[in-house]
Amino acid sequence: MDAPVIVVGAGPAGLMLAGELRLAGVAVVVLERLERRTGESRGLGFTTRTLETFDQRGILARFGEIERSTLGHFGGLPLDFGVLDGACQAAKTVPQSVTETHLEEWATGLGADIRRGHEVLSVHDDGEGVDVGVRGPDGTHTLRASWLVGCDGGRSTVRKAAGFDFPGTAATMEMFLADIKGIELKPRMIGETLPGGMVMVGPLPGGTTRIVVCERGTPPQRREAPPSFDEVAAAWQRLTGEDISAAEPVWVSAFGDAARQVTEYRRGRVLLAGDAAHIHLPAGGQGMNTGIQDAFNLGWKLASVVQERAPLSLLDTYHTERHAVGRRLLMNTRAQGLLFLSGAEVQPLRDSLKELMVYEDVARHLAAMVTGLEISYEVGKGSHPLLGRRMPHLELTGADGPVSSTELLRPARGVLLDLADNPRLRQRAAAWAERVDTVTARPRGASAADVPHDTTALLIRPDGYVAWAAPGSHHDLPMALDRWFGTP
Repeated sequence: MDAPVIVVGAGPAGLMLAGELRLAGVAVVVLERLERRTGESRGLGFTTRTLETFDQRGILARFGEIERSTLGHFGGLPLDFGVLDGACQAAKTVPQSVTETHLEEWATGLGADIRRGHEVLSVHDDGEGVDVGVRGPDGTHTLRASWLVGCDGGRSTVRKAAGFDFPGTAATMEMFLADIKGIELKPRMIGETLPGGMVMVGPLPGGTTRIVVCERGTPPQRREAPPSFDEVAAAWQRLTGEDISAAEPVWVSAFGDAARQVTEYRRGRVLLAGDAAHIHLPAGGQGMNTGIQDAFNLGWKLASVVQERAPLSLLDTYHTERHAVGRRLLMNTRAQGLLFLSGAEVQPLRDSLKELMVYEDVARHLAAMVTGLEISYEVGKGSHPLLGRRMPHLELTGADGPVSSTELLRPARGVLLDLADNPRLRQRAAAWAERVDTVTARPRGASAADVPHDTTALLIRPDGYVAWAAPGSHHDLPMALDRWFGTP
C-alpha cells in the first residue's frame, strides 16, 4: 500500500478530510490535478456550523478577525439568524482561496502528503484495496490504497470511474459570477429581483466587488472556458441599465442550477464527499460548507475503520447521515432558486412566504436549515433534546480550571462529559480510555443554559454530535461507546 487513504481533490472538503485523518494518526495522500491553488475567491464565508467546526479543531484562530453577521436570506427574502438560540452568526466575506490556504497549512502541518500536478486517470476497486492510475510530473503510475475518497468536485473523475449513479435534474439556465475592481455599484447583498432576472452585489476584501447576474431565459451552455467579461457586462446592462464594461475583471465564472446527488456515498472501498456527491444552485454558499461537514463526519469514522478499531458498519453511518443532509440541501436550494430566479408568476409565493417569515417559528426553522444547525442524526432512542444534535459551546470548570466543550474536541477524539462527578460512570467508560477522553467538570456561565439543568453526562462524538446523554438515552453507556468507538 502506498497509503491507507488516498484523497482526490485539494479543495476545502479534501483538505478538511486530510487534516481529520492526520489528527487520528492515519497517513493520507492527497492528489490534486492543479499545480498550484487558483487564488480564486469562489465560495464565500462560512455557515454557523462551519464556524463551530473550525473552532472545535482550533482552525478558526488562523483566520484572524472575521466579519460576522446575523443577516441572511432565504430565496432573496431577508432572514435574521439572530432568531436562533445564541444569536448565531455567519462569516460573510472570507474568499475560498483564503479558506484553502489555511486548511492546507493545517493539514500539511499535521503531516498530510499533498501532491499537486497529479491527475487521476482510472480507479479500480478489487475488494481488498483501490488502484488509482495517476498522471504526474514524472509520467503515469499507479498508487494503491486501502480506501479512496473523491473530493474532486462536481465533475468528479472518481465518481465517474467508480460507477456511482448521479441522478437529478439538468441545468435550465446559466448565471454569471464576477469579481471586479474599479467601479462602484450600490450594494445588493441578498440580491435584487428585476423584470428580466436577478442581480447581486457584495463587497470583498481588497476593494473587490462580487457580482452575480441571472438573466431569465438564458439557456445553459457546456463551456470549456469561463465566459468573457463582455458577456457579463452586457447581461448586467440589459437587466439594470448600468454600464460596468469599464470595470477590471479579477475572476469570471458561469454556473447553472443543476441539482444532482449520488445514490450512495460509499461503493466498496470508494467514498465521495462535497461536490463530488452533490451539486446544486449555490444559494447562500451552502455547497462548500456542506462539503466541509461531509469531511468532518467521515474523517474520524474512516480513521477508526483503517485502524481496525471499528467495524465497516461505522462507515455505513456516513452514507445514512450525510445523504439525508445532502437531500435536504438540494431541496432548500431548489426552493430558493424558484423563489429568487423565477418571474412575476412566483411573486404571490414570495409574498406569502414573506408573511410567514414574520413568525419566529418559521424564521427559526429556515435559519436553522441554511446554517446547518437543524441537523440531527439517529444515535439511538431517548428523550434528551441534545441526542443526535450538535454539542453547543459549553463553558466548564474542571479539575484543572476553566475549559470548554469546544476545546475538549480539538484532539478529534470522543469526549465523555461527567457533569455529576460520578465514579461509576467513569469506571464503566474506562475500557475506552484510548479512544474517548473522560472529563469531570461542571457547567458555568451563560452557556450552561444550552444544556438541560438535570443533565449528568454527555457522550460527544469527535465531530461534535451528542451520541448519548444521561438522563434520557434508552441505550446504556457501554452500548453507545461500543457503537461509535468499537469494542475495546
